[in-house]
Amino acid sequence: MATRWLNEDEEHAWRAFRRMLTLLPARLARDLAEDSGLSPADYEVLSTLSEAANRRWALKDLAAKMAWSRSRLSHHTARMEQRGLVEREPDPSDARGCVLHLTDEGFAVLERAAPAHLESVRARFIDHLTPAELTTLRHLSTRIADLPD
Repeated sequence: MATRWLNEDEEHAWRAFRRMLTLLPARLARDLAEDSGLSPADYEVLSTLSEAANRRWALKDLAAKMAWSRSRLSHHTARMEQRGLVEREPDPSDARGCVLHLTDEGFAVLERAAPAHLESVRARFIDHLTPAELTTLRHLSTRIADLPD
């Protein structure tokens, strides 16, 4: 099979995108850590749990929503549990599983972290795009993320 090399425009677009994928998450992570002491993974777990009914989610379902392995989520939340941010409860529908519960302390940490984090997201990303560019970005991101593995 012949290699389909990138043309000049494709190469420039790809390299710019790769650079953004490296720099933007690193900058957002640095801001988040400086402002709140949270890692991006901590913030993702807290914010996702905060959206669930009663701030509870079965570990297996939360892992699927976040596109993490159960093992990764279990290990990460064990560390968060030691800090009082989440609690594990037995899963009534799965004897081998557990339900993760966002504690009041975890919710308070998220509430304190969110304003500065969102300001960072705005300053480093959102505010540099027009409404039309945001719409295009949403459509492109969804299309590419929804491609089959």
